[in-house]
Amino acid sequence: MPSELSYASATSDVPLLGDTIGANLDRAARFFAERDALVECWTGRRWTYREFVSDVDTLALGLLERGIGKGDRVGIWAPNCAEWALVQYATAKIGAILVNINPAYRAHELEYVLNQAGVMSLIAAERFKSSEYAAIIEKVRPRCEALKQVVLLGGEDWNALLGTGRRTDRGRLSAIAHTLTADDPINIQYTSGTTGFPKGATLSHHNILNNGFLVGELCGYTEADRICIPVPFYHCFGMVMGNLAATSHGACMVIPAPSFEARATLEAVAAERCTSLYGVPTMFIAELAESGFGDFDLASLRTGIMAGSPCPVEVMKQVIDRMGITEITICYGMTETSPVATQTRADDPIERRVSSVGTVHPHLEVKIVDPETGVTVPRGAAGELCTRGYSVMLGYWERPDWTAEAIDAARWMHTGDLAVMDDEGYVSIIGRSKDMVIRGGENIYPREIEEFLYTHPHILDAQVIGVPDPRYGEELMAWVRMKEGTEPLSTEALRAFCTGKLAHYKIPRYVHVVDEFPMTVTGKVRKVEMRDAAITLLKLPQD
Repeated sequence: MPSELSYASATSDVPLLGDTIGANLDRAARFFAERDALVECWTGRRWTYREFVSDVDTLALGLLERGIGKGDRVGIWAPNCAEWALVQYATAKIGAILVNINPAYRAHELEYVLNQAGVMSLIAAERFKSSEYAAIIEKVRPRCEALKQVVLLGGEDWNALLGTGRRTDRGRLSAIAHTLTADDPINIQYTSGTTGFPKGATLSHHNILNNGFLVGELCGYTEADRICIPVPFYHCFGMVMGNLAATSHGACMVIPAPSFEARATLEAVAAERCTSLYGVPTMFIAELAESGFGDFDLASLRTGIMAGSPCPVEVMKQVIDRMGITEITICYGMTETSPVATQTRADDPIERRVSSVGTVHPHLEVKIVDPETGVTVPRGAAGELCTRGYSVMLGYWERPDWTAEAIDAARWMHTGDLAVMDDEGYVSIIGRSKDMVIRGGENIYPREIEEFLYTHPHILDAQVIGVPDPRYGEELMAWVRMKEGTEPLSTEALRAFCTGKLAHYKIPRYVHVVDEFPMTVTGKVRKVEMRDAAITLLKLPQD
């Protein structure tokens, strides 16, 4: 009989892995040596597991010869590419800590991360889109005391690094492997936060290898799977749920493009016969809206993951019906939890997979608490979602004060997300605690209204925010993207659509039609930026 409180834990017949990432990769290569490990679609380059491990080892040895060792921080600043994956596994092989750097960062942000993490070696693309990485690095380098070396991908230094590795005794890696443990820190990922500064979530082999492995288990991965990964590697979605889920099962990593392109993603699925496809909701929306969508052969798709932000019900239904991804799963989590805390299962009823983020992940606990008191709330009541277990980060890099604010004395990670757990343990995310709108004393969760707006026949995507109001404290504003060929929606028309279907206080007062939303690189909508723009647009008083 289920507990009346919003608490759940999950055991599993599949034990946790005790490996380091390097040892786990070596095991996959022994079993699946001639199977595809990695495909980079836009260049046509591909690696079998035997070839991939050989190149990983070469790079690892090159880094060793450059003086990089256990605990040293190595930055990677590049879009998705084969070299990104090689660096990920090579640093793990020698116990160096990989520091993921957002490809969208500019000079100020890069300088902060390099100094905060004490990055000793930076591996970077020469340029990406409008950013001249090499020039930016030279600008900040004099102010980064720890930074001793910079290697630009594809340049002379990169080739020299690999050349050094090829000439180095491979026995050195075996000796180093005996000095590494699964609990060593291996990765720092920077997340934005209320502090105003990015926070370096520090993760171990044990954290991310097991999370990637168990995500793959719930997707039913085997060596026969081919995973299309259009989500960024610098984020857990790409490097953990994508890369580590693949290599821990002997599956193939397929990189469709350096950054997300809807057509390139569909082309990759068709050409490489991908069985799994990843994306945030906006990516799936773009793919479904791509001209000539019906011409792509997506019959190989079986499973996949939609995550990163709340998944609209209508979009989920189209992914199942039009893309044929019948075993699509929803994942929920955060960087600080490696990242996945809950996931729907392939055999969950469709209604569960379109209305929740699933149930607690294997070997983890979740609970929902009153944000003010910390007391676990009854099932069906809203509160803050917390999670505990192997996946919780070691802490924020060199910031024990920030760590103590996020992880309590009992090792519960407080997510800052508002959620509800039903009687069967399914969790629904109803918004960020900071996104909740309080209008005239009524607590309003934007997610509920967004889901309703998706039922409008002409709305492609919708986001709801709170804006200042002198009478009610806050009022609702809907930002909407229209489907191709439809007229922009007026405020009056949208309000008429909502009247009689939503409570009056949940009907947006303002409507703003846009071509796109301000987004992070990982596909999350920047509601803070939208709110600031709305205040200017509507000439509202600042609160």
